[in-house]
Amino acid sequence: MKAFRLGAGLTPEQLAKRAGVSRAAIYRYESGQPAKIDTLVKIADLLEVSLPTLLGAGVEYIASAISFFERMRQLEENVDQITVLFGPVSYLLTTDLYDEYLPEILRESIPVNVENYDQSLMEVDTLLEILQDRKRTYRRRTPNIISLTSAAELTQFLRLGFIGSYNPQGVDVEKRREVARIEIENIVQLLRKQPIGVQLGVVVDSMPGSSLQIFKQATRKSVAVSPYRLGAFANIRLGVATISSAPDATELYQSVTTQLWTRALKGEQAADFIEKNVLR
Repeated sequence: MKAFRLGAGLTPEQLAKRAGVSRAAIYRYESGQPAKIDTLVKIADLLEVSLPTLLGAGVEYIASAISFFERMRQLEENVDQITVLFGPVSYLLTTDLYDEYLPEILRESIPVNVENYDQSLMEVDTLLEILQDRKRTYRRRTPNIISLTSAAELTQFLRLGFIGSYNPQGVDVEKRREVARIEIENIVQLLRKQPIGVQLGVVVDSMPGSSLQIFKQATRKSVAVSPYRLGAFANIRLGVATISSAPDATELYQSVTTQLWTRALKGEQAADFIEKNVLR
């Protein structure tokens, strides 16, 4: 509920007023305490989602980057292992410099002639808070992470730089290329050091078009498939993401990532490849 409330741009007070319940009730519901079914149906209608999606049952269809990344944050709070296929670099493994430039990149990605431009800029701040919470949670809990990255995407990232749109006005592109280089060099260092709990693979052949992340706990597995991206040419406006815990979905996507991992370069071999073919 919190994820979809944030995506709708509503405060707990606003949602409570529209739903005809108290603010305290909204906080209880968002913490997982039970609510009457008719109240949940009304809230789902207000947030323009289905009741199963609101309850996280079945497949969740999410048409808001804010809602999607908040759901990811929630899933990562208790996860034991994360398998990541988000390009060009997994956000959880990025440097503090990446976070320094990310606000500019996300704002650049929003066309100035888009409807509700000012509102879209304000929503970037909400999204950034969620992303920073995700990274803090990851660094505090340090779940195992398996991250796959595409050599082709890294090459494009370095060539174009860390930019939010094509030919952004008033931007020092050479500086943005340097930021991209620093992120790629960070990947090289992680590949060489191989810190405990971090496994990196570099895929040199084709990659799936959609980004995905698999969350594993002892008794539960979920998969998130997303059109949203935070790297070069960020997309935080358009698309529909899905989150599912259905065994057939999680096993199929696990099979995809396993095949990619098997073929990926790892360790010193991957680091050498990036230095020779990407950072050359």
